[in-house]
Amino acid sequence: MAIVEHLAAVNGSIASVGYGLAAIGPGIGVGLIFGNGVQAMARQPEAANLIRSNMFIGFALTEALALIGIVMPFVYGVK
Repeated sequence: MAIVEHLAAVNGSIASVGYGLAAIGPGIGVGLIFGNGVQAMARQPEAANLIRSNMFIGFALTEALALIGIVMPFVYGVK
């Protein structure tokens, strides 16, 4: 019963905790995208332009997830 009372006491900052958890996935994704992109360009320098363009498209899609994560607490009514 004490755990439920404690969780009820932190309802004001639950949106920031939720966004912090939502930012973990895109953070890992961006690191993987750029790490693997640099590694691919080192292995095949002749395909660097194609790899770079695909890398930036993947980065934009991954960052869109982070932006959705920051907007969702406001959509669901943070009080």
